[in-house]
This record gives sequence, structure tokens and C-alpha cells, in this order.
Amino acid sequence: MKFIDEATIKVYAGDGGNGVATFRREKYEPMGGPSGGDGGRGGSIYVVADRNINTLVDYRYTRVFRGKRGENGRSSDQYGAGGDDMVLRVPVGTVISDKATEQVIVDLAEHDQRAMLAKGGNGGLGNIHFKSSVNRAPRQCTKGEPGEEFELYFELKVLADVGLLGMPNAGKSTFIRSVSAAKPKVADYPFTTLHPNLGVVRVDTNRSFVIADIPGLIEGAAEGAGLGHQFLRHLARTRVLLHLVDIAPFDEAVSPVQEAKAIVEELRKYDEELYNKPRWLVLNKVDMLPDVKSEVEKFVKEYGWEGRCFAISAISGIGCKELTYAIMEHLEATRKAEEDALKEGHDITAA
Repeated sequence: MKFIDEATIKVYAGDGGNGVATFRREKYEPMGGPSGGDGGRGGSIYVVADRNINTLVDYRYTRVFRGKRGENGRSSDQYGAGGDDMVLRVPVGTVISDKATEQVIVDLAEHDQRAMLAKGGNGGLGNIHFKSSVNRAPRQCTKGEPGEEFELYFELKVLADVGLLGMPNAGKSTFIRSVSAAKPKVADYPFTTLHPNLGVVRVDTNRSFVIADIPGLIEGAAEGAGLGHQFLRHLARTRVLLHLVDIAPFDEAVSPVQEAKAIVEELRKYDEELYNKPRWLVLNKVDMLPDVKSEVEKFVKEYGWEGRCFAISAISGIGCKELTYAIMEHLEATRKAEEDALKEGHDITAA
């Protein structure tokens, strides 16, 4: 299956400025000829693919974009200034189509690929254009043309930046509800998500990332047991994996450490490359622990974990903000390293 991020916007290119009808009134030339200039061109709206952007979340908050109108013409043969063009930046892989006709306008498959979405109107003509041997004092001028306007549909086939691993009911769906606008089904009893959920986490203005909630894994998933193995391939291009562990399970006979080890082993069996991806340990449901610090330290020691570890409560939000900021910083650092490597002409893998 494919993950989809989408948005619908309206674009209005700028109208052209009006031409004017004026005449020279200079010293020694009281009956000067026509001098009305043309109106300026309206601003067009362009779109550019940017590999540094990975979601369409900004176009869900701002849905209307208007180009600047061209200035009207002036006397003394002066043309009006053209309106500034507007450039919309979208992730690479965005497909843009006309909402009304469903016709694809452009498929932005490469970085810096540029396309016009709506053309600004041409400026009107001033009366200098209507002068002739039989019409030496023309009073004609034309108005500027209106800019194009469209309702557009943006569709992005998303490759998640962050993948969530964990046993059924580890709290993955609750976590994704807590940090994004996604609303997967959750319940107060052990069950597994049947379909992947995708959330866009907006950390700050122009700072966001995509997180995928994969159906819970069980032992034997690499051999086809359960549902999780069907979706592990969607984690192949994530930059970091979050391993969510229920540190306070309903059943006291369940060992969180053993469950955590079982998941990692299934991951290793399925794909060695995926197993070697950056992986952070996220201990969930700490709000149910009487002594969080000691329980977390006990788990980390028994598990033998040496990487990054976060203690959160997805249902109450404890620690979630700190985790999302840490993820954003990691993703930004990884992207910068990749860009630097590309400039030097080398290929690197996500660190």
C-alpha cells in the first residue's frame, strides 16, 4: 500500500494593471501627443520541488494563495511595474492536478523542478499604442487581463521519516494521536492496528516530519505470522526507528524486556539493513509506574541498552514534546550531512 499526504488549495494569479490615456503637457509643447503607458503584468504563481521539505502540512493551514496585481500605467510613457511572482515550495514527489478536471498538471519528481500553476494577467495598453496618422490624440486604453485561477489538488506519496516498532498495544497508535493530527483507533485492551497509520508531526513553523504507525509485530513475524511483516517494508527508507515498549503491561506475567528483545530479533531476521538503522528506545506508559526513574534504570540495565532512551506517557503527553524535538533535530542533522556529502560528490547512508 502507499502512504498519501494531500492538500487542496486555491491559487489566484495577479491581474494585469490597466493602461492609461494621458497626454504630454510640456513647456513649448502644450499640445503634446499621447503619453499613457501600459499596465504591469500580474504576478504568476509557480511551484518548486524542494528535497528539504517532506510534508504538505503547511498547505493545510494556508489554502488560498494570491499573486500580486500589476501596477497601472503612468504618464510620460511610463509602464506600470509588474507584480512579484509567488513561489510555492513542495516536497519532491508531489503530484499536482486540477481539482475540477482531475487532470495532472505536473509531477514534481526532481529537486528544483519548477512549474507554473497560474499565469498572471497581461497589462492593459496605454494610449501611446493607438496613435496613428489619422488619430493623433487617441483616448483609447485597455484594462489589464485577469490572472488565471485554479483549485488544485496536491498529492504526495509519503515515505515516512520515522517508523514505530513494538508489540501490539505498546501504545504506538496512542503516541501518534498524541503528537500529530492522525486519529487511529485505540482501546483500553490489547489489540493490534490492522492498517498502517500516518501522521504529520508539526514541531514548529516550517519544521515537520512524517511518522508511520506500523501494525504490531509478534514473534514469528519474519516468517509471516501476524500482520506486522506485511508492512515492515514501509520502514525501509525511514531515518530513525522508535521502538516503543509497554513498561507497565496489563499482565504482570509479561516481561517487557523479553518482549523488547523478541521484536528486535524479528527485525534482524527480516532485514539486516533495517535492523542496523538508528533505533531509539521509547518506554511508554510511565504514568502507571510508582517510581519512574528506578523502573527505567532497571529496564535499561536488564535489557543492556546503550543507545538513546526516552520515557514517555503517550496518553498523558509526558515526555512526548521532548521526544519530537529530539527527532526533528536528528532528521535535520541527517539531511544536512546528506546534502554536504552530495556537494562533495559522495554517497552516504543515514546515520
